[in-house]
Amino acid sequence: MQRKITIAIDGHSSTGKSTAAKQLAQELGYLYVDTGAMYRAVSFFALSENLIHNGILDKSKLEQRLHEITITFERHPENGNNEVCLNGRNIEKEIRTLEVSSVVSKIAEVSAVRSKLVEQQQKMGAEKGVVMDGRDIGTVVFPDAELKVFMTAAADERAKRRYEELKKRGDHVEYEDVLNNVIERDQIDSNREDSPLVQAADARLLDTSHMDRDEQFDTLLHWAKERLRN
Repeated sequence: MQRKITIAIDGHSSTGKSTAAKQLAQELGYLYVDTGAMYRAVSFFALSENLIHNGILDKSKLEQRLHEITITFERHPENGNNEVCLNGRNIEKEIRTLEVSSVVSKIAEVSAVRSKLVEQQQKMGAEKGVVMDGRDIGTVVFPDAELKVFMTAAADERAKRRYEELKKRGDHVEYEDVLNNVIERDQIDSNREDSPLVQAADARLLDTSHMDRDEQFDTLLHWAKERLRN
């Protein structure tokens, strides 16, 4: 029986992390965990409960209400994807809006939120055989992961991808707003005090600026097979 490993994929927003990680997990028969969706679920909760006013998060109120938040994943019956649920309600579509994107990095700055979600993530991957993507998987959640990857791409290219994705969904957005959101998220993620977005010293760098999805997947699969052989 082939041994199982932990694969940690970190990086900037809209680099293709989730798509590639999901495809890799399916290929290997591993559990896939989208940790970004977990932070988006908390963001959706904060917005729904009016804990954010004029772009300012009431951290103390959010911390007081974290016990009300239960995040789970359910498998979509048709496409097999794991979709995020908040307190039993599937909110996969609701968390992919630009409104949620505009606050998720602020939510991720809250140490109490990070502690709650990191604990859940570590339990999910305790048995190995997991592909997990996010911002601090290789540095905080699984610092001993057998394969660590840091994905990046030029900001304008990432904004273009995100803009096209939102337009395809039918969202009414402007490219400049998407680009500004990408740049702002990069700044917040990389400069927060608690678990900032950084490349782990032993992570392999994957710049997807000029790579299509197949090329991204092929590279990750090659690296995973290398680690499984060693």
